Amino acid sequence: MRLLSASRTHWLPRLGRIYTHQSSPASFPSFHSARLFSLYFNDHYDKKEPLFDKVLIANRGEIACRIIKTCKTLGIKTVAVHSDVDSNAMHVRMADQAILIGTAQTADSYLRWERIIDACRKTGAQAVHPGYGFLSENTEFAAHLEKEKIAFVGPNSFAINALGDKIHSKELAVKARVNTIPGFKGEVKDADHCVQLAKEIGYPVMIKASAGGGGKGMRIATNDHEARDGYRLSQQEAKSSFADDRMLIEKYIEEPRHIEVQLIGDKHGNAIYLNERECSIQRRNQKVIEEAPSPFVDPELRKRMGEQAVALAKAVGYDSAGTIEFLVDKHKNFYFLEMNTRLQVEHPITESITGVDIVYHMLRSARGYPLRFTQNDIKIHGWSFEARVYAEDPFKAFGLPSVGRLKVYREPQNKSIGEVPQDGYIRCDTGITEGSEISLFYDPMICKLITVGKDRQHALDLLADSLDEYVIRGVTHNIPLLRDIVTEDRFVRGDINTAYLPTVYPNGFRGKQLEAKEKQILAIVAGCLYVTDKLRDRKFLNSTQGSKHSSRERVYNLNIRVGETSEPVSVQYNKAAKTFKARIQDTELEISDSINLADPVIRVTVNGQQRVLQLISRNAVGKIELQYLGSVFPLHVYQEDVHKYLHWMPAKKVADTSRQVLAPMPGLVKSIAVSVGDMVSEGMEVCVIEAMKMQNGLTAAVTGKVKKVNFKPGETVGDQDVIIEIEDVATKQTAAESEKQNKQARR
Repeated sequence: MRLLSASRTHWLPRLGRIYTHQSSPASFPSFHSARLFSLYFNDHYDKKEPLFDKVLIANRGEIACRIIKTCKTLGIKTVAVHSDVDSNAMHVRMADQAILIGTAQTADSYLRWERIIDACRKTGAQAVHPGYGFLSENTEFAAHLEKEKIAFVGPNSFAINALGDKIHSKELAVKARVNTIPGFKGEVKDADHCVQLAKEIGYPVMIKASAGGGGKGMRIATNDHEARDGYRLSQQEAKSSFADDRMLIEKYIEEPRHIEVQLIGDKHGNAIYLNERECSIQRRNQKVIEEAPSPFVDPELRKRMGEQAVALAKAVGYDSAGTIEFLVDKHKNFYFLEMNTRLQVEHPITESITGVDIVYHMLRSARGYPLRFTQNDIKIHGWSFEARVYAEDPFKAFGLPSVGRLKVYREPQNKSIGEVPQDGYIRCDTGITEGSEISLFYDPMICKLITVGKDRQHALDLLADSLDEYVIRGVTHNIPLLRDIVTEDRFVRGDINTAYLPTVYPNGFRGKQLEAKEKQILAIVAGCLYVTDKLRDRKFLNSTQGSKHSSRERVYNLNIRVGETSEPVSVQYNKAAKTFKARIQDTELEISDSINLADPVIRVTVNGQQRVLQLISRNAVGKIELQYLGSVFPLHVYQEDVHKYLHWMPAKKVADTSRQVLAPMPGLVKSIAVSVGDMVSEGMEVCVIEAMKMQNGLTAAVTGKVKKVNFKPGETVGDQDVIIEIEDVATKQTAAESEKQNKQARR
């Protein structure tokens, strides 16, 4: 396989050049094997049925890789398009051919439909699959492909135009007798118009982009001020993400469930629904964990929602995969929210419970074949969850983007799987490998972790176990939040809605809150790690003396600090039994010696019960970081004779950053609202930064005068960079007056 250079200076002059290379499924950890991939589906692929010889994927990342997998199964050659920074990305290496279409900015690459059509001409691609996002719902792109006689693997341009636009789709839904949310049935003209409409509808309201999706260009407003700011920020996001800044407004249904119905149609007037997905766990209107089916939907509700969804699709001759999203209140009243005229991020969980390869049937529909099944053929087999593993900090607003390089990356694996995975299985849909870089130009998704079990609890247990074994180093990630959610009581009961996160974590996510027993386990594993390290230090290869010393069963008396508390712990290693004996408080524990200091995953048995932890870091003075139950905990292991001196150590002072406006994440400065010398008040918005297409307004934490502005619009900032510095005018005046009085006294 030829690896493609990521150098901008090397690639920019070669725009449009085609690279052909050979690739193998075995080259990519997430591909698993062709046999395992086919086990995800009950579909019987008819390889004798003519489809396409070559398909171009007009996307990047995990969805491009996902589409390539089905194409490879069918023997279809694939073409990847990419920006300069994606030149060595997984989807580029997986495809049979790759072609550069521009720079890192999406407006100069993945959104340039004329370059993608030109790539089709050069490579001979007969069809284009757009994935999701980017050009997937662009009617102009779909229409131009039709003129070029290149198949668009998605709905026809008329259906995209009719249903992809939120304003128009709502009007169509009313005509098709689909339940709709109260709101304004036209385009919001400006911020003043937005405030006026919000008052008429009644707060709270949802302001959102007409061409939006994926949580971008959406804001909830509860008063005039929020409506005005929400309109401005959402419109900017919409223009940046979709090149369409039209906005709409509607009543916000408080604490609803977000439930969506997957559709598939063909060019012969057929359409069916593939059951529903529960997508209520969200932050900033972006989904975090989804499941199929929904624990709230009964067969009667499923049928009513599905039939309304199909009626709307048939009204516009919908002929591909698509999703209709509903908001459902606690009384099981449901309201049409929008239709996504494309493949959804969360489509794998529908595939898992139906056995239907949605990408395969999109290709068949695009080729003109009728559906191979009817509504009666669609059943529910088991339960499936999808956790979106992102490069983001869950301790900041439940997840602000992070950037960096994946220094270590190891996905959880299926332990064993037969011809039929009846005991459940794990599926990882990703577009990255170890060494990949998460940049601020694109979505920060690392992987979609999908688990499938015989029932909801089984699938949930698999998900928790998989998150425990997921190794990611080099970027901040959201596994701590995901792991905590899947074992939280309300979530386990299925008692969820779109307000779940702020309700369960009213003060934001603070990591796993350990119970006393869990703290003990964490402490004794840290003690065993410390002893393992000490025993290894005493071993000398090919030395009899070293082996004699290592055989002594010494008792290590330690003091282990977990957070703000310290516990005396004694640890003794039994070489003959290959176990550790530990005592903490009045509890004695036996721990299996299965610790490998070279392996980040620690699997130990504590009194017969298996525990999985991860070793994040350790040093020579006993500082250890362990990941347990998803969260990372710093510990310090002291020998007993050292611990008594700790109280002499001075406490580290915490820096006061209240007078600094810090970047909460890496991003691009979109605007600065103040200048040096300006007075600002507490809560005043002073700048806006953008990361991964999301706009974030930053406010002053104190009242004062702007002392320094360190960045300009268009410049990039790193996490915790100081953008604006504010000085306390009152304090400054007091100091000046004091100095003046001192001078007078000296005279």
